[in-house]
Amino acid sequence: MSDKAASAAIPNNLEAFWMPFTSNRQFKKAPRMFVAAKDMHYTTAEGNKVLDGTAGLWCCNAGHSRPRIVEAVQKQIAELDYAPAFQMGHPKAFELAARLAAMLPSPMDHVFFTNSGSESVDTALKIALAYQRAIGQGTRTRLIGRERGYHGVGFGGISVGGIVNNRKHFGTMLTGVDHIRHTHDPVRNAFSRGEPEHGAEFADDLIKVIQLHDPSTIAAVIVEPVAGSTGVLIPPKGYLKRLRELCTQHGILLIFDEVITGFGRIGTPFATDYFDVMPDMITTAKGITSGVIPMGAVFCTRQIYETFMTGPEHMIELFHGYTYSAHPVACAAALATLDTYEEEGLLTRAADLASYWEAAVHSLKDCPHVIDIRNLGLIGAIELESIPGEPTKRAFSAFLKAYEDGILIRTTGDIIALSPPLIISKEQIDELFGKLRKVLENNI
Repeated sequence: MSDKAASAAIPNNLEAFWMPFTSNRQFKKAPRMFVAAKDMHYTTAEGNKVLDGTAGLWCCNAGHSRPRIVEAVQKQIAELDYAPAFQMGHPKAFELAARLAAMLPSPMDHVFFTNSGSESVDTALKIALAYQRAIGQGTRTRLIGRERGYHGVGFGGISVGGIVNNRKHFGTMLTGVDHIRHTHDPVRNAFSRGEPEHGAEFADDLIKVIQLHDPSTIAAVIVEPVAGSTGVLIPPKGYLKRLRELCTQHGILLIFDEVITGFGRIGTPFATDYFDVMPDMITTAKGITSGVIPMGAVFCTRQIYETFMTGPEHMIELFHGYTYSAHPVACAAALATLDTYEEEGLLTRAADLASYWEAAVHSLKDCPHVIDIRNLGLIGAIELESIPGEPTKRAFSAFLKAYEDGILIRTTGDIIALSPPLIISKEQIDELFGKLRKVLENNI
């Protein structure tokens, strides 16, 4: 990119945009602008290539600007730009729902479309409450989340979520919500490779909540199979199976938030496949379109869907939905994304790379200030010792230096999280961790 083109790519007024989850003042003093992307790399306004170590925000699973997806979006906009989803339909919505349902084992065979992970979570919570009422269990109104859980930024999501900074500024949130403890146990599980050996008993924390409130008051439990945004917390062996047993025993719906783990991130199409645990609902987004167009989806069992299909046929069964549910362009992008996943074997490619990725992540164990490393599939986390009195600063400094050195990483607190596009090569894994090693050794 020429100096003139680079200059033109940088807006001359950065003030109006209130950026999300961003230190706005720091950014606007030294902006980091991406102007193009292709496959595994972003291009900056200065013309530098940046290796994408985070799949954007956990979402560009197929990489960037993939031809089949780009072509599908272009064609769809010209053919049918928008169609209402209330009392109307378009063919691609039904085609996509059928293809998605076929990816999961029966009876998880119905799909409700949303536009983001946050909307998927709020949708699943509402369906859970309405379902319990529909089966005559209207006293079941309580929702159970988990400490350090991330379920988007809607009021439902932050209520069941357990990340303090996402909650503390926004009042009382939803009432009737409780939390079980997280599974992070560095004393017993530091530097685990894959699923930790210790901690299945943490699931029994749900028993205490059930005893406190009585099961007849609890509608649903929602957890991320792998807690991503809080810093990649891998579930201990047997933990998710135990949660499933307890929910089944007490008539509580179990919701897996697979906004991050869905669509190949840990080496299977979904985490429910990897852990062999079937929830009652699954929330998804991100990888459903490889981040190209906003879209999300909630999968639910046939039993949940059919429970609502009663009463006069002309009546609306569920009073919920979005203007952009099953948007035609999003559906086209999702169908092309699924084609790309299938043609290139991307939904299982993380399994092929998992051992190589694991060795690369754990190779940083000897770097300064590293106090834990965690991994599963193509997810990794390097936890750093915080600077006394300055939490988050060490990791953020690493993020800035990594960007200068041509790699994109993500930080949460003082944890570096990595989740590259599923098309990453072994050579690019070597590049990512080689550069990150230099950052950790020389910059912080």
